[in-house]
Amino acid sequence: MKRVVIIGGGIAGLAAAYSLREHSGASFEIRIIERKDRLGGNIRTEREGGFLIEGGPDCFLSEKPWAMELCKRVGLGDELLPTNEQNKKTFVLSRGKLHVLPEGVILMVPTKILPLATSSLISIPGKIRMALELFVPKRTAKGDESLGDFVRRRLGREALEKIAEPLVAGVHAGDPETMSVRASFPKFVQLEEDYGSLIKGMIKRMELLKSTHKSAVPAGPPKKKITMFITLKNGLGTLIDTLEEKVSASKETSITTGVNVSGVERKGDGYEVVLEGGEKIHADAVVIAAPAYAAASLVKGFDSALSENLLTIPYVSTATVSIAFRKKDIKHPLNGFGFVVPKVEKRKIMAATWTSVKFSYRAPDDSVLIRCFVGGSKDTSLLGANDEEMVKTVRQELKDIMGIDAEPVLSRVFRWMNSMPQYTIGHEDRIAWIDERVAGYPGFYLVGSAYHGIGISDSIRYGEIVAKKVLHHIGASKPQ
Repeated sequence: MKRVVIIGGGIAGLAAAYSLREHSGASFEIRIIERKDRLGGNIRTEREGGFLIEGGPDCFLSEKPWAMELCKRVGLGDELLPTNEQNKKTFVLSRGKLHVLPEGVILMVPTKILPLATSSLISIPGKIRMALELFVPKRTAKGDESLGDFVRRRLGREALEKIAEPLVAGVHAGDPETMSVRASFPKFVQLEEDYGSLIKGMIKRMELLKSTHKSAVPAGPPKKKITMFITLKNGLGTLIDTLEEKVSASKETSITTGVNVSGVERKGDGYEVVLEGGEKIHADAVVIAAPAYAAASLVKGFDSALSENLLTIPYVSTATVSIAFRKKDIKHPLNGFGFVVPKVEKRKIMAATWTSVKFSYRAPDDSVLIRCFVGGSKDTSLLGANDEEMVKTVRQELKDIMGIDAEPVLSRVFRWMNSMPQYTIGHEDRIAWIDERVAGYPGFYLVGSAYHGIGISDSIRYGEIVAKKVLHHIGASKPQ
């Protein structure tokens, strides 16, 4: 019987495993090997005292549909949970105070005049410079460009410092001066190329989406409300648990946790996966669903050049600190989803999500759950502190920024060391080389957030693409 070994039990590896079973037309064995003692990778949901705490990501983007589609396919469609739109504002810390991100600003592009004109966040010269984006000629130079250079060129320095940089840091934990705009935000590059202006392009795109929505004829029962951010009612860990259950239902699938893989060797037409204890597992196909630096170590024995190139993908470390308070102890109105912190403010946290405001079912009715982000490319100094010190620092930040001076009813720290890949300048060329090199080894594949998109949906999408390649390779695809 043919055997597929998947190294790594995060969302990419589990999505690949589920897709292998979903689209297979013949019997074969799947063996999933995970170094940690649990599955899920950066996705981790915990429950304590009526609180639902996400240690890693807490949602996915609806614009990238692959996560939602997978949830529906595994029977979690009724669990999909939108954000609470009555409080969908985002705040930006500037000059020590929280300012509302102007309505109509999509990541960094203003699409409404009045909210921007009346905003207290951007200075008058900054507003004029952002409006002049309509007249900035599009770039003629070829090749990659940093996100920082891109935003400064089109929207100005203030838009970068007060909007783009903190929003990007909150999502990617990255530095705009080193991030590749083509790899990280290809749609903005495309807007410039197609329309000559981000503002014109974004407005046109929104008009097209509205007209498409109006022309659509509803059929069947009303669909659930879809917001920009979507999660699961009982936490993203539900998806991991469900995938594990579905994949394990086959007697031809085995999942091993707490075991490290020390290397992968080529053996005839297949491969041997070598475990730390010395055991060797023959595989007709191998999928490495681990960070790029881990993959580099595994392939070093049969391709040192591939290993070296995988090591050029940098990673940063982050932590999330979830803190709960009694509602009666908080004077802040909590009239939004949270706030982001520009680097120029020189604070210890990158951002904070008012979790129990953003999503329902996250805290008891008399309590508030707040999640703060530290580390990333901005400041890693706090990551060396112990949990007690980290919580103390974050509490001081919340006191300074939000005026919260109360004893928490709960606090929880999650550290994610070397967990966030960075799409630095030249990322597309780097990945093209890696893809071409990997294609020279039939039955060998790399998946995960280091290559073709950061985030849950992109990891799922490419995991499913690789699964279909594996099925074709071992001759187990369903007849079309």
